[in-house]
Amino acid sequence: MRPGGADQRAQTRTGSTDPGPRRAGVTPAAPVGPQRSGTAIDLARTLRPDVVLMDIRMPRGDGLTATEQLARLDPRPHVIVLTTFDLDEYVQAALRSGAVGFLLKDASAGDMLAAVRSAARGDAMISPRVTRRLLRKFAEPAPDRHSDAARRLTVLTGKEREVLVAVGGGLSNTEIAATLYMSEATAKTHVSRILAKLSLNNRVQAAILAHQAGLLE
Repeated sequence: MRPGGADQRAQTRTGSTDPGPRRAGVTPAAPVGPQRSGTAIDLARTLRPDVVLMDIRMPRGDGLTATEQLARLDPRPHVIVLTTFDLDEYVQAALRSGAVGFLLKDASAGDMLAAVRSAARGDAMISPRVTRRLLRKFAEPAPDRHSDAARRLTVLTGKEREVLVAVGGGLSNTEIAATLYMSEATAKTHVSRILAKLSLNNRVQAAILAHQAGLLE
């Protein structure tokens, strides 16, 4: 697994790029530092990282634009957005562009390593504080939003709805498998089918939709 990244803060760069002793399966694809969005995309094309840690507000570029451009690459890297505690207006757009996770910039190196590994497995990795603020901002109960979300879920089977509830609760594929008594491969298949049926890019979007539909109330 090869992570890369584009971020402006030295503390974040240290946590992101230092693989530490014998961190099995993780090989940094490139040093992380202040990047122009174009430079970050060029590096991604050349180095083909599996996971990218993206500062949504780079000093010499636009992390949102870079995230959108990364989503058009083939193969497409998994993008984890680094954000401040106060979520800004770009987060929803980053979700729509395919970001698979969010971490706070003060996350420890261990948390970042866990996020990289989680993203590489296809799981979402979201800081609990970010999750609460994200859901408050983008999954606020509203009659029209609730009814639209509920209508969209009619295409799911009963088992898929159970899996969606688990995704909305922040469970990984491994945790879903243990909770719903299925194999991890089956859990992953259900998640993929849910995303395809609902025309969603990632698990974060699925979690928000689950909350909007009231599945976790």
